[in-house]
Amino acid sequence: MKNKRQASLIKIEVINYNNKEFFEKKLQDPEELQLYRKNTTVAWININTVNDRELNNYIGKLYGIHPLIIEDISHIDQRPKIDVFENYVYIIVKMFQYNSEKDEIHIEQVSFILGKDYVISFQEKEGDVFEIVREAIRQDKGLIRGMGADFLLSSLIDSIVDNYFDICDILEEKIERIDEELISKPSQTTINEINRLKREIIFIRKAVWPLREVINVLLRIGAPFISQKTIIYLRDVYDHIIQIIDLIETLQEILSGMVDIYLSSISNRTNEVMKILTIIATIFIPLTFIAGVYGMNFKFMPELEFIWGYPLVVLVMITVSIIMLLYFRRKKWI
Repeated sequence: MKNKRQASLIKIEVINYNNKEFFEKKLQDPEELQLYRKNTTVAWININTVNDRELNNYIGKLYGIHPLIIEDISHIDQRPKIDVFENYVYIIVKMFQYNSEKDEIHIEQVSFILGKDYVISFQEKEGDVFEIVREAIRQDKGLIRGMGADFLLSSLIDSIVDNYFDICDILEEKIERIDEELISKPSQTTINEINRLKREIIFIRKAVWPLREVINVLLRIGAPFISQKTIIYLRDVYDHIIQIIDLIETLQEILSGMVDIYLSSISNRTNEVMKILTIIATIFIPLTFIAGVYGMNFKFMPELEFIWGYPLVVLVMITVSIIMLLYFRRKKWI
């Protein structure tokens, strides 16, 4: 396999550790994974691609992973789930990353395989939210170096779930900005942004909601995959997921309310315009009547010969307009 592949195409990162030592390396050849197959340390193998079928099949044979699971890894449109086998557990989780330049949230599928002394993670591409876990292993912070692979998996999932809070904060900031636009000057751009946010939240909800059941299954299966010490931390992750779900539902309700506010605002603006037009039309009704009467030009109309007729008619029109405007103001119509 080493001769058939270019080193630049290999995207494998290995972190191997126990409570006394730590080792980190980017592998050039997948066959080096055999060194970490059976040892007394915990191995975290991170694969930064899901489309390399040759690499996936090699890892599947090396760790005895079912071919259907290897096939599922490359299918990135799946919902979060968990499959429990005799020697390992397969988990799919959705990871969110915010692109500030494009102002959009990218959803990436991450697959985990938990064994007795290893965790294999498959990502769509390089870049993740696991740096806090890497630093904890490198600097021996917290409990992770003294715990097993199950605690490592719990820490990785916890990092993904904690990032959900950051994504929700970004969504809240966007909603606050839209709320200000609704109050000041709503436009078609405003409703388009609301609909875009609603779609994003729906995608996020679909990714987060099934994760509850994944953690529930992890809590139930227990030994040999999950120790009692790790269960406590998984329960904390479960509580965070519930909080995220409640927060997402709240954001959905706020956006739905914003749509109603936008429609009401547009309706009010239309009513204001119609009110002004109606007032103008109402003022011109008597003026049109007067102009119509004196525009008939009948031969024996007495006012036709009156030298002050034209100025008088104009004065009457102005007086009528002023009286009507004062009446409308008194009724608080304007």
